[in-house]
Amino acid sequence: MEKRPFNDASYEQYLNDRRIMGSRCKKCSALALPPRPICVSCHGSDLEWVELKGKGKLAGFTSIVVAPPAMAREGFGRNNPYVVGVVELDEGVKAVSRITGVDARNPDQIRVGMPLQADFASKGEGHARQTSLVFKP
Repeated sequence: MEKRPFNDASYEQYLNDRRIMGSRCKKCSALALPPRPICVSCHGSDLEWVELKGKGKLAGFTSIVVAPPAMAREGFGRNNPYVVGVVELDEGVKAVSRITGVDARNPDQIRVGMPLQADFASKGEGHARQTSLVFKP
């Protein structure tokens, strides 16, 4: 695998390639998503890239009706809420992500523990393209 620094820019490049890449410590095997340049467990710096499958379950969530400016520009807000959740991936690491394919207006129908699969939401074209990790049932 190519050498890339363990930072947000590298993580975003992998997302643009539709790959979920985290960092794993070679000393204690702790995983981090997004990747970190220092181990989140033992503080070691001997890390490797690892590709995650993108399958997991919903650990917690919230329905957001007061959108920050970037989400408001996409049409989200009081009349069009969206869901953000904590997803525990099968590999054991947790990710905070937008949850698509659920009804944010009816959060009673969203269940903690429901299985989720990673997906990718892209905006823009060419070098301006930005891809976000999202999850769906």
